[in-house]
Amino acid sequence: MRRWVLYGLLLLIGFSCKKEEEKPVPGTLQLVSVSVGSDMLEPNGENSGMATDRPLVARFSQTVDRATVPDHFTLYDAGDNPIPMEIAYLDNDKTFSGTPVEELKVNSSYRISIGAGIRGSRGEEFPGISFGFTTLNPPLTVEEVSSGGEPLDPDSRIRQISRIAEFTVTFSDSVSRDAVGMNTTIMRGATSYAVEVTSVSNFTLTIRTEEELPGLSKFRFAISPSLGTTLGKEFEGLWFEFYTELDSTYKFPELSEEELLTLVQQRTFGYFWDFGHPVSGLARERNTSGETVTSGGSGFGLMAMVVAMERGFITRAEGIQRINTMVEFLATADRFHGAWSHWLNGSTGQVIPFSTYDNGGDLVETSYMAMGLITVRQYLNENDPGELLLIEKINTLWEGIEWSWYTRGGEPALYWHWSPQYEWQMNMKIRGYNEALITYVMAASSPTWPIDAVPYHTTWARGGEIVHNQDYFGINLPLSNQPYGGPLFFAHYSFMGIDPRGLSDQYADYWEQNVNHSLINYFYCSLNPLNYVDYSTDSWGLTASDGPTGYSAHSPTNDRGVITPTAALSSFPYTPEESMRALKHFYYMLGDRLWGTYGFYDAFSPTYEWWAESFLAIDQGPIIVMIENYRSQLLWELFMSAPEVRTGLSKLGFQFPAP
Repeated sequence: MRRWVLYGLLLLIGFSCKKEEEKPVPGTLQLVSVSVGSDMLEPNGENSGMATDRPLVARFSQTVDRATVPDHFTLYDAGDNPIPMEIAYLDNDKTFSGTPVEELKVNSSYRISIGAGIRGSRGEEFPGISFGFTTLNPPLTVEEVSSGGEPLDPDSRIRQISRIAEFTVTFSDSVSRDAVGMNTTIMRGATSYAVEVTSVSNFTLTIRTEEELPGLSKFRFAISPSLGTTLGKEFEGLWFEFYTELDSTYKFPELSEEELLTLVQQRTFGYFWDFGHPVSGLARERNTSGETVTSGGSGFGLMAMVVAMERGFITRAEGIQRINTMVEFLATADRFHGAWSHWLNGSTGQVIPFSTYDNGGDLVETSYMAMGLITVRQYLNENDPGELLLIEKINTLWEGIEWSWYTRGGEPALYWHWSPQYEWQMNMKIRGYNEALITYVMAASSPTWPIDAVPYHTTWARGGEIVHNQDYFGINLPLSNQPYGGPLFFAHYSFMGIDPRGLSDQYADYWEQNVNHSLINYFYCSLNPLNYVDYSTDSWGLTASDGPTGYSAHSPTNDRGVITPTAALSSFPYTPEESMRALKHFYYMLGDRLWGTYGFYDAFSPTYEWWAESFLAIDQGPIIVMIENYRSQLLWELFMSAPEVRTGLSKLGFQFPAP
């Protein structure tokens, strides 16, 4: 009697721990579930699509008598033939499983019989039951892909793959080396590259190219779904794109650093000299512009002429003659209260609209031209009669710019545009911080149509809101109108003439501003948060340039995977070591695709398989000039020697070293 009481207590405890199970009828063995692997079977269900390689599992609510299982747990095929199984027991003999000795056939019908002869460990009876099911071969899947021992994510951008590309692929089932080889392709566009396959194990294989692949190029790796057919399994296939690492072989003979800098300046100068417009001598907007010349880019070209004469790329006589042609053309070209338009027809001097309403004066572009004219004037020799005449012509152009007109009737601001047709319709005040600091400096420096300091502090400095003082990568950025400082041309255009060394006002130290802006751009590219191809400590620089989808002001907040050589090269005064690494990378490593008739092409993006074929005046000019400012400070010294420039800077509240 005591034994039965104890047994009853044990049953109650067991039931309380298995609340999800029904309370068994006394003396009856209760079946909880039957499954093929983890897929449950229903007694009257279709039970289709079961795996062929999984055990058959029966789970009871009580312990079963092992001795009764082998003769009453049977698997039958469609012809009612029994299939041998190996039986195992689990969960204190409440669960048993049968694994067929041979894998079941695909798309076949089977029946599991759990016969009435099965008993519980205490003699409980079981009424017997059977379950029908059909099989479906489990699909072949890829468990892992790796390269160089590192797992790859096919859904992310895969880069830095060795040029002898090697991938290790692990499958969910045994695969043959030959089958994988026949179904694997590595392609670049329409070009296919041969692969060799070696087995690591029955499930894992290594696939590698038989030849070196081109560097910094995009490829497609694919294993066809047909691989599954050879195994009688479904296989959705595998494909992903990857980019090869850099081809580090030098594309040109090595030069000394000084020789390389000179070569870059001289080749780049060809854009302004050989490709200058044959009538006006001005710089074409880009190498496909035909008659369209640019006022701002031509101002940069004038400064490049000074470098070319000083470096001996052209003779002084040749340079003076070309500058005279440019100056005489500018005197007859369309002007709008003294300001030139952004674009001009290089033969006629007539305005070419830059946009619908921009068919008049562009004050910012005019300020770049004025900076170039003043620099040339300071370089010329007033003791030479011919050069003295050119000085007088330059002064006439410079003094004819009505800077104060562009305050729109005396507002505390300079406006970017004015058109006789559309007047002030563009309504764009020149606000900082951007590339237009030179515009306020030139306007304050004018001996004929000057502005006072109020527009500078009120509109350019935005009443002090120009001050940023945010840290990026541990580097403070004094001034900005956007995070990370914006595109790097902010640190270049105005400072081709304005010397930032020792230059400060109430808002910033401008040497610190430009150095830190350049370093922030450098560190951003080095860290490469968007995982673009060929961003590194040797390949960096985000600024306005052409790109795969058109022209854009590239920056850390507008990062489109485009590196623009002028960004790093024009930063030479601020980041000489980082810029030199970039120069060597662009020339030696990428020169076969990036180096052209007029120096470096405008930009490149291996991520999007795009390499520019363009040269732009406003990108080529700063390369020549800023490299020279790094090497000799020539343009800085010339421009800052102009007495009216020093007067204008002082008027705006700048402090700077004595001459």
